[in-house]
Amino acid sequence: MASNAAPGKTGKRKLSRSNRVFQIVNTVFWIMIMFIILYPLYLVVIASVSDPDAIIRGEVVWHPVGISMRGYQAIFKYKEMLRSYGNSILYTFSSVVISIMITLLGAYVLSRPKFKGKALFNMFFVFTMFFGGGLIPTFLVMRDLRLYNTPWVIILMGSVNVWNLMVARTFIQTSIPHELYEASMIDGATHFDYFGRVVLPLSKTIIAVLAVYYGVAKWNDYFTGLVYLRDRSLYPLQTVLREILATLQVDMSGDYMISMADDMSSMIEATKVAQVAKYCIIVVATGPVVILYGFMQKYFEKGVMIGSLKG
Repeated sequence: MASNAAPGKTGKRKLSRSNRVFQIVNTVFWIMIMFIILYPLYLVVIASVSDPDAIIRGEVVWHPVGISMRGYQAIFKYKEMLRSYGNSILYTFSSVVISIMITLLGAYVLSRPKFKGKALFNMFFVFTMFFGGGLIPTFLVMRDLRLYNTPWVIILMGSVNVWNLMVARTFIQTSIPHELYEASMIDGATHFDYFGRVVLPLSKTIIAVLAVYYGVAKWNDYFTGLVYLRDRSLYPLQTVLREILATLQVDMSGDYMISMADDMSSMIEATKVAQVAKYCIIVVATGPVVILYGFMQKYFEKGVMIGSLKG
C-alpha cells in the first residue's frame, strides 16, 4: 500500500505561522537574556588582560586592548595571596566533606517514617531558618568553644544548612524505595548498615548537589574570616581579596596597603594598576566557582527539582 507522505518527510510536522513567530521571538528573547548575563563576565575577563590606560579611556568593550598582565602580576606579588588561596581550598574541601556527612545523617533520620519526635525536630530545624542568635552571641560561643582564631571556626561554622537538609531528606524519601529498608531489616541489618551499604551508594546525585551548594557557599565566604580570625596567615582567599578591593590601592613593590604615593607619577601609576587589578581579583575569586559550575550544572538543576517536592 502506497504511502501518501513524501519521501524524507515522514514524521515531520509543519509549524503554523503563529508557532514559527513564537519560536523566533522566544529565541531572540533568550539570546538577549544570555547576552545580558554573559557580557559582564566576558568584559571582566578581557579587562583583566588589557592595558590599564585603555581601560581608563573606555576602549575595552568587545576585545582586549593592549594585552597586559600587570594586574595579575600585582595581585600575585601580594605576600598573602597564594597562602590564602591554599587556605580556601583546604577550608572548602574539609567543610564540604563534614557538611555532607552531617547533612546526610540528619536527613536519613528525618526521613524515617517511624522516627519519634520527627515533627518536633523538623520544627526546630525550620525555626533556625528564620531566627538566629545574632553575631555577638555566636561570637561568644565560638570563643568559649576555643574555636576563635583557629581553622576549625571556618570549617565548622555553617556545617549544616537547613534548606540543604530538607532537600536531602526529600531525596531519600522519594528516591530510595522503603522496600529496600524492609528487606535490609529482614536480613538483620542495622540502621548504620542500611545507611552505609544502601543509602549512600544510591545518593550519589544528592551528594553532588550538596557538594556544589556547600562548596560554593564556603568558597565565597569572607565574613567568617573577617570576624573570627585574628591571625592573617589563616585568612581565606575572599577575606584577603576584600581587603584589596576595599583599599583600591596597589603598590607594585608588593605592599598593597599604601596610604600615599611618593610623587604624582607613582600615584597615577598605582591608580592605573588598581583599576585593572579589580578585574583580575574578580577572575581569581570566581574562576574556580565558574569552572565548577560548568561541570556540575546538571546537579544544580536536579537540586532545584528535588527541593520542589514535598515530603
